[in-house]
Amino acid sequence: MAAKTTWFQTTAIDYPNSRPHIGTAFEKLGADVQARYRRMEGYDVFFLMGNDENTVKVSKRAAELGLDTQAYCDDMARQFREVWDALDISYDTFVQTSSDRHKQCCRKFIQKVYDNGYIYKGNHEGWYCPDCEEFKSDKVHGENAGNCPVHKKPLQRRSEPCYLFKLSAFADRLLAHYKENPDFIQPDSRRNEIVSLIETEGLRDINISRTGEAWGLRIPFDEEFTIYVWFDALLTYITGIGYGDNEATFRKWWPADTHFIGKDITRFHCALWPAMLWAAGEEAPKKVFGHGFVNFDGDKIGKSRAEELKKKGLEYLLEPMEIIRKFSSEAFRYYFLRECPYPSDGELSPDRFIDVYNSELANNLGNMLSREMNLVWKNYSGKLDGTADKVPEAVVTGLNLAEFVATVRGHVEGCRYNLALQAIVQDFLTPTNQYLETNAPWKLVKTDKEAAKKVLFNAVQSLRIASILLKPFIPRSAEAIYTSFNFPTPWAEVKYADATELKAQSEDLRVTAVITGDKITPLFPRIG
Repeated sequence: MAAKTTWFQTTAIDYPNSRPHIGTAFEKLGADVQARYRRMEGYDVFFLMGNDENTVKVSKRAAELGLDTQAYCDDMARQFREVWDALDISYDTFVQTSSDRHKQCCRKFIQKVYDNGYIYKGNHEGWYCPDCEEFKSDKVHGENAGNCPVHKKPLQRRSEPCYLFKLSAFADRLLAHYKENPDFIQPDSRRNEIVSLIETEGLRDINISRTGEAWGLRIPFDEEFTIYVWFDALLTYITGIGYGDNEATFRKWWPADTHFIGKDITRFHCALWPAMLWAAGEEAPKKVFGHGFVNFDGDKIGKSRAEELKKKGLEYLLEPMEIIRKFSSEAFRYYFLRECPYPSDGELSPDRFIDVYNSELANNLGNMLSREMNLVWKNYSGKLDGTADKVPEAVVTGLNLAEFVATVRGHVEGCRYNLALQAIVQDFLTPTNQYLETNAPWKLVKTDKEAAKKVLFNAVQSLRIASILLKPFIPRSAEAIYTSFNFPTPWAEVKYADATELKAQSEDLRVTAVITGDKITPLFPRIG
């Protein structure tokens, strides 16, 4: 049997100085769709996530709460995983950078870069943002630094002895890599930003160390210093798959197929990260995908926006777990994947959330399932006899099913999830509902049961196709739809290819769901 093609992906690791928010959840959702899709298509997938714990801000937050830093990190990791599990994020490993294993593997990498001549001792002075934990470019800020563009707080002038990484040595190689590998940075707008940054500003050697910090990862060749956050955090992507202590596993998965990150940290992932890897003699990742933000009234949700939401009684929108409790994890997943274009910014709107849920999930998809099951159950004892070996007819006229699925597939692989869902709803589910309205099997069954059976049989096959295409997006609901009928291919084995053609039943089609009483419990109860 041929070995499966591997697929290794990561998300940015998060600062645990506060609980997960909508923005971090949006990133994980987009990555999860890709992991689920690749598993469907037969890839051997490894999906890595984690928390970035060796930071000054984390130790400060622990101190503010009167907690031991490690105990604080462990509890925050539990809270993060609680949210990711509630959202059905299908990660394979969750790395805490404060773990002894991660630290030891990092030290081996750093020692190698030092031995290869790319780390040297010096002094660094510049404008520094404590919240970003990074020095800002003097070319941008000049003598009068002003505020950090991200946190809107005054920058601090700082000078300190340090170890520096020779990032400047890799400028030409990076530009050549971008040119030779145009898909390395996606979407294209992010690549253009990075290329412009290097061509106009150049690359300077960067400070990778700190002094006077009790918390953090010690530099192996000078224990007085701890490692600067980025030179530790980025290494999660390789220590999490065995770098430093499991060579076979590391070589199986590396290089990464995609790093999913926020657009605000592309510079570190697209310039610093490949340079670090090359300095250690390793390959660069295959792709870095910089997604957009989730905004409220046109701006990224920060402290000021959070206060506005609280004043309006909408504070539940700030906390992923509260949205899940109020609605459901499937509603959460669907809204953000449908309404927020993953490559660019999206808008969080409470009114739109309810509109999308009611119109597309409750009415379009859920109501169709309920109608089909109800009619088959009540009029045919839950079984459409005589359908064995019959090929259903297409209910969406003029649609080339193979081309349609190829379009959806292309959108999924390109992380254009909103376009994939738009196509499924507008080009497939809506016309299927129109087919039902036109043929009205609930009326037809009273005068011609055989004709009504044919209509129901055809429409059920559309539900089969839709459930397969929706599997990476709303996995629980898609499974509930598919397994409501005895389709021949087991749910765990379905691939997008199974949605490209209308297939005959191996036996008479029947409802397999348990139905009690006169009404079926709706898959998506209406809101309001």
